[in-house]
Amino acid sequence: MKMGSEGRLSESYGEIEELHERLKCARTNIPDPTVKGRLNILLFQGPSIYDAWFSATSNQVAQVLLTLPTSFAQLGYASGVALQLFYGIVGCWACYMISWLYIEYRTRMEREGHSFKTHVIQWFEVLDGLLGKKWKYVGLAFNCVYLLFAAITQLIACGSNIYLVNDGLNKREWTYIFGACCLVTIWIPSFRNYRLWSVFGLITITYTSWYMTVSALVYGQAPGATHDGPNSLVLYFTGATNILYTFGSHAATVEIMHAMYRPVKFKYVYLFATLYIFTLTIPSSMAIYWSFGDALLENSNALSLLPKSTARDVAVLLMIIHQFVTVGFAVTPLYFVWEKILGVHQENNMLLRASCRPSVEKPPFFLPSWTGVYVVNTFVIWWMVAVGIGFGGWASITTFIKQIWDFGVFNACYQCLQTS
Repeated sequence: MKMGSEGRLSESYGEIEELHERLKCARTNIPDPTVKGRLNILLFQGPSIYDAWFSATSNQVAQVLLTLPTSFAQLGYASGVALQLFYGIVGCWACYMISWLYIEYRTRMEREGHSFKTHVIQWFEVLDGLLGKKWKYVGLAFNCVYLLFAAITQLIACGSNIYLVNDGLNKREWTYIFGACCLVTIWIPSFRNYRLWSVFGLITITYTSWYMTVSALVYGQAPGATHDGPNSLVLYFTGATNILYTFGSHAATVEIMHAMYRPVKFKYVYLFATLYIFTLTIPSSMAIYWSFGDALLENSNALSLLPKSTARDVAVLLMIIHQFVTVGFAVTPLYFVWEKILGVHQENNMLLRASCRPSVEKPPFFLPSWTGVYVVNTFVIWWMVAVGIGFGGWASITTFIKQIWDFGVFNACYQCLQTS
């Protein structure tokens, strides 16, 4: 099919794709007329752009919402706000590139007769199809390690949060309990079935962030609160890395995109998700830092500094629900990988042929030439390597070693007033 312009080709692809998906669902998913069937569709079947927005927004911030005020204590107000805006923009650009490559890969494969009716495309497969086996394995290894540690981090955060409400068990024991509870995520087939959980996730982070903001302003400044940051390079780059982690997480982006009727629209979905996240993270971080200042350097969980109340307990419990959702977002792509390792699907390798084809998507209006796109991508890559991996890695390892000396490895009650 030859189109008059690359932009029209992209739009036509999206329209045909949406029609194909709807017809496929009509053939294979005959609606259940019972109340139970209708509720199942309403609560758990979510392929629309709105469902994708809920998923993208819910997945972008979790426990980091409670640690961003500590990043402000490490960076100061100016750098804290500037880096959130900067990494938010970089994150949107990265998502734009990922969606671009996903559409390119899927279009090529479908033109060659491949069907994705029961196959969930993942990032390592996009790399395989466009760059070859070497990059496939690099992407697979990176994503698996990242998602595994992201899931573990959320489980540890669950233990840390529930301890604020019930200290009958130590944080390590609570972590074991929540780890067992999260095993139920194996029953969630794909990201299309996260509609209810994504809505819950959005509600939880919205309530928690505005509770933090209002509560801090009502509480006022703590006696003797100081605001000296930044006061060391280690702390500065530790805080910067935490913000990078907030807006630079794209390990499940392709899977969320694939669940949509029109994945070509995901780049806009992610942009609006990021704008909404700004309204949660910036006010809450500034308010908590203003209220407690450098005390955040000694306790990275913002909720632990706020006065105990029913409203705070609700925030804790909602964050635990959100962390359950986040664990699901992290492990579901790992489930897909494991299914493919067991031979659920067949894969095909393609060499990079972008230089001899018309791209499915054209460059953005503010970068009308391919040269501009390459320049921006080169800058982003080198920035992440130098600042994110280089300085950020150095700061994180230094902080990690210090914490091991202070608290031990997987201490039963990390950052408690009394450790056992």
